Amino acid sequence: MQERIPAVLMRGGTSKGLFFHSRHLPSDPEARKALILRAYGSPDPYRRQTDGLGGGIATASKVAIIGPSDGPAYDVEYNFGQVAIDRPHVEFNGGCGNISSGVGPFAIDEGLVNGSEPVTTVRILQKNTGKLVIAEVPVRQGRFEEDGEYAIAGVPGTGSKIVLRFVDPGGAVTGKLFPTGNPCDLLQVGSLGTVPVTIMDAANPVVFVQAARIGLMGAEIDEIDADPAVRSKLEAIRSHAAVLMGLASTPGEASFAVQSVPKMAMVAPAKTYRTTGGNTIEGSQFNLLVRIMCMGALHRSYGVTGAICTAGAASMEGTVVHEVLGGPMLENRVLILGHPGGTIEIGVLLRKESQGWVYREAAVCRTARRLMEGHVLVPRKHRPEA
Repeated sequence: MQERIPAVLMRGGTSKGLFFHSRHLPSDPEARKALILRAYGSPDPYRRQTDGLGGGIATASKVAIIGPSDGPAYDVEYNFGQVAIDRPHVEFNGGCGNISSGVGPFAIDEGLVNGSEPVTTVRILQKNTGKLVIAEVPVRQGRFEEDGEYAIAGVPGTGSKIVLRFVDPGGAVTGKLFPTGNPCDLLQVGSLGTVPVTIMDAANPVVFVQAARIGLMGAEIDEIDADPAVRSKLEAIRSHAAVLMGLASTPGEASFAVQSVPKMAMVAPAKTYRTTGGNTIEGSQFNLLVRIMCMGALHRSYGVTGAICTAGAASMEGTVVHEVLGGPMLENRVLILGHPGGTIEIGVLLRKESQGWVYREAAVCRTARRLMEGHVLVPRKHRPEA
């Protein structure tokens, strides 16, 4: 026999996954994790998640757990999970900006928030980080209106524009905008020697390195996933940074059990390149060329939380990102990042105060769509004690 768990399959930005009401999942953390893994078909040594609803890639192996807020400051609470594909592991130690874009529409359509035309504001507590995300959601006749003319790179077609505002995103996981206290650290990484990096935590912690430092131009796409040596270098840098941040005790632990954070990003000066869809993006159309890894593989677009962190780092002197970008510091600006799928635009509100930089808010626009609703079927023997 199988259990029937109410669920909605949604796309949020360039990611997708199952959205659950928190009340429909076990309260015991281990039982909840086991159910989610079984629903997604993980672990799968073949990395296809054939016996579940996972998509076989990290951006399609995500879960959102949503419930009403306990207090008046928020409308709903949202817990994000990154579901491992080939290991029995679900990480709840970071957020996902793309999946966040589906939370407001889900809350409205599921009756957690009353929808009113033309736009309903949904105040979301991102439980992983304890931060506020404000979603401005298009509504028609009391429900999310997904039709629109807004396009985002990495998703075919168009949809309605959902505005996301990440309030006070600094220190989302570590409690500090710069977890080491430095805008730039000289990381000792085995055979790579001394690697200048910026470790910044805004919406999610990200480790930044100049693409040239690991022998890349910055515009590579397929070459990254096809070259184990490149991925090995990037993971070595990321795992050593995780130890320096206190997220893992050893690089090995970081590579096995703490894969979702910190993210690992490469930056390079803007230059003309071709996207995964074959389009040419002129260097004059964006400010910074970027690539980011997701669970050991290249993200085929760019994570929203990673973009928030990147845009913030680009605006602060002393970081490797600002060094690549060049130009003056601006406390209120819009940056356009060039990624494998195209470009993403981030609005940044920063203030330099007596104690240093304060990241007030980041804004980004996304689309979302409800793909399927019903029940996910999970064999009863998924329970840990079974």
